[in-house]
Amino acid sequence: MSDAFLEVAVDAATRAGELLRSRFGSLRHIAYKSGPTNLVTEMDGQAEALIVEAIRRRFPDHAVLAEESGASGGATPYRWIVDPLDGTTNYAHGVPLFAVSIALEVEGRLELGVVVDPSRDERFTARRGGGAFLNGQPLSVSDTPTVATSLLATGYPYDIRSTRENNLAEHDAFAVRCRSIRAIGSAVLSFAWVAAGRLDAYWEPRLSAWDVAAGAVLVEEAGGRVTHMNGGPLDLASASTLASNGGIHVEMLETLKTVKTTRTQEPRA
Repeated sequence: MSDAFLEVAVDAATRAGELLRSRFGSLRHIAYKSGPTNLVTEMDGQAEALIVEAIRRRFPDHAVLAEESGASGGATPYRWIVDPLDGTTNYAHGVPLFAVSIALEVEGRLELGVVVDPSRDERFTARRGGGAFLNGQPLSVSDTPTVATSLLATGYPYDIRSTRENNLAEHDAFAVRCRSIRAIGSAVLSFAWVAAGRLDAYWEPRLSAWDVAAGAVLVEEAGGRVTHMNGGPLDLASASTLASNGGIHVEMLETLKTVKTTRTQEPRA
C-alpha cells in the first residue's frame, strides 16, 4: 500500500476537519434528506467537495463513493469511500461529537482507513497489515472478556419512528447484560473508540458503506473483529455491523440472534 494513499487521506481529512471546526456553532442552513431525524448541513457538502477534489487531483482515475454526491468514476480497482461529516445531528446541535472518515478499497478489499475528530485533535489511521494508530501511537482494542463487564455503543435508524426493525429490542437485550450502553451519534467515532479500547463493542443495523469502511479497518488492525450482525462477513452493501474487541464477539452475536429469533416469532401488527 503506497504511502501516497495514506498521505492524501490524512491531509484531506485533516483539512476537512479544520473546516468543520471553523464553522462549528455558526451554521446558517440545515436541511432534511428524508425526514426530521435525517439532517444535512451546508458543511457536509463543503467538506465533501474539499475531500473529493483532493483525491481527484492526485488520483484522477480512481472511483469515489461519497455520502452526499454518491458514486463517481469509472471501472478501476481503487475506490475511495468518504463520509465528510459523520455526526451531522450532533454538529447541527452544537454537540462536539463528529468526525471525518476516508477509506480506500482496492479490488474489493478495504485497505486503508482514516478518521479525524477535529474537536479533540485526534487522528486515527490504519493500513491493512500495518496496524492502527492514534496521533502516531499504536492502538489496541480492550481485553474485556465478557459482555457483563463491557461498555457498548450503538445507534438507531433514521426511520426509527416507522420501522419495526428499529434496534430497540437489541438495545433492551444488551442493556440488561452489559455494564452500560452509549449512543454517541457518530458511527465512525464509535468504531474508532472500539479500536482505541474506550468501547468494547459497537453494533448498529442498516448503516451505509461510508459509515463503516474506515472504522472497520481501524478495529481489525487494532486487534478486534468486525462482522455483519448475523455473524457473516462484513458487507458494505448491507452494512448491519458488529465491531468488537474480539473477546466478546461470539457472546454479542448470540444475543443478537436471540433477539432476531424472538422478533420473527412475534405477530405483526
